[in-house]
Amino acid sequence: MTVAEKLRYLRLIEGRLRGLDREMTQSELVAAIKQELHRSISQSYLSQLESGRRRHLTNTTRLLLARFFRVHPGYLVDDPEGFQTGLISDLRSGEDKLDLWLIEGAERFSRDAALAGALLKLARHDDSRKCILLLAAVLEAPELVNRLWDVLNPDTEPAL
Repeated sequence: MTVAEKLRYLRLIEGRLRGLDREMTQSELVAAIKQELHRSISQSYLSQLESGRRRHLTNTTRLLLARFFRVHPGYLVDDPEGFQTGLISDLRSGEDKLDLWLIEGAERFSRDAALAGALLKLARHDDSRKCILLLAAVLEAPELVNRLWDVLNPDTEPAL
């Protein structure tokens, strides 16, 4: 992951943490840094960083952004080629691997709060494998999907 991608991701997470249900804009980020940390960074500099036109942060900017986002300053660099965040060993059980896959899926679909929430609920369930197999069984009877949706969500349209 590049530093540009990390900055965009951090703005998304920060926006959600602040209850915006969306990413913070670059302008909102600049204003928040000024208000909360009494320091400044220009929106155009942030834009250059996020677009990749400027590939490296100054040490001062790295420390400022790390402090604002509450991450380690070492996070705000490009990951080396081939870098992986997950464990490479095969020590986890099948259930743990499935739960990790569901959590990663929730992160990948974080812009769809309902889907991300559903994936996290599955991952947190004691037997997520059984839940997925149950879903597969429900899908074998398509009319059951709509009936269950109507019973469980009477005031909403099916998102199928």
